[in-house]
Amino acid sequence: MPYVVKKAIQDYAKKKNVQVSGDFYEALDKKIETILDGAASRTKDNKRKTLKAYDL
Repeated sequence: MPYVVKKAIQDYAKKKNVQVSGDFYEALDKKIETILDGAASRTKDNKRKTLKAYDL
């Protein structure tokens, strides 16, 4: 499941004067999924159903 908007990443890269390789988006999606999985686990451990900023 893609989490990032490629255009937003490209705009950011352009602003920073760098380029984005094709495999970057998939790697970033995996990293985001890992972060979200950790936050969801913390939410469940605390008997909540709402993800909150401090779960990150």
